[in-house]
Amino acid sequence: MGNKTLNEEYQGFELGPIRPPSEAQSLMLRITRNCPWNKCKFCGLYKGEKFSIRPVAHILKDIDTVRYYVEEIQKIAEQPGGATQQAIYGLQAGRPESEQMALHTALSWIRGGMKSIFLQDANSMIIKPDDLVEILTYVRKAFPQVERITTYARAHSIARISYEDMSRIAAAGLNRIHIGMESAANEVLDFMKKGVDKPTQIIAGQRVKVAGIELSEYFMPGLGGAEFSRQNALETADAINQIDPDFIRIRTLAIPEQVDLFKDVQSGDFTPLGDLAMAEELLLFLDNLKGITSTVKSDHILNLFQEVEGRLPEDRERMTAPIRKFLAMEPEEQLLYMVGRRTGIFSKLEDLYDPELSGHAEKARAAHGVNLDNVEEFAAEMMKRFI
Repeated sequence: MGNKTLNEEYQGFELGPIRPPSEAQSLMLRITRNCPWNKCKFCGLYKGEKFSIRPVAHILKDIDTVRYYVEEIQKIAEQPGGATQQAIYGLQAGRPESEQMALHTALSWIRGGMKSIFLQDANSMIIKPDDLVEILTYVRKAFPQVERITTYARAHSIARISYEDMSRIAAAGLNRIHIGMESAANEVLDFMKKGVDKPTQIIAGQRVKVAGIELSEYFMPGLGGAEFSRQNALETADAINQIDPDFIRIRTLAIPEQVDLFKDVQSGDFTPLGDLAMAEELLLFLDNLKGITSTVKSDHILNLFQEVEGRLPEDRERMTAPIRKFLAMEPEEQLLYMVGRRTGIFSKLEDLYDPELSGHAEKARAAHGVNLDNVEEFAAEMMKRFI
């Protein structure tokens, strides 16, 4: 698994490549490097990269380094004249160049309010529970004001952790876990090489909830392609209903050329959904969420409707209204919205009725030569730019 780190020499503060949008203001602490699975066909983020677990001592050193810079920046801010750039970057004098990233990280975190921490990279829950508890305890002591500590995790890893260890991890201060369910349809999971099945997804989600940790589950419209679109919506909704996560986060599938799934598109083994079919699948998914109190979030540029957000069950009609309205539109209206949304001009359906924004969308449509025959292809190409 690439976990030969016991004799590894500390190379300075590390920062991983990704975080959820909801963690934009968080302090990033790198616990593991890359992804231990790294086989999902739709993901190219860690391709060619080795997975490894960072030694606990190195992580604690990172925490100490950030704490040093936070405290020093705060001291400077209290002095006459405040925290000038010159004074802040003067903190680097006599210290290793490798700490530059730590200084920038500390400064950014201070500006963000220092309320949350995100543990990187793809699956921090794969490390030994004792080690995770040690890290959490240490960082909570270093930064007692922190309100939330969050991480990504694979369902397969969570399902192998005992209820007792999950409770210990929660007590040590892990508040929220993001699990990339993406789909709970076994046909889709197998084809995409997710390395997990529907029952394991459910067990993992329930285990997080029982431990009292907030849970975000991700759903990926389009992951089943045309072949398994219905199963993707219904099976995932069924799994979500059995888990009742705190958050359901929508992440629409896009297929850049560097991911393995692109080869399946070229060979004809996978037929991507266009925006119209994607909207239908998302509506089917939302309509089949029953008996849960999750908050739905559409906080990603790849999603066709960023306004599809709210709490179940009370906001269901308001959330699904834009999708129903879009599906009932004339094709030309649908086309203009897709162009506006996929070029970043629109963020919600109502933007279509803003004269200035719709004018920009019309210009984009003309500039790119988009028509009813090529709009889906145009949208797919635009989406690749946002990955």
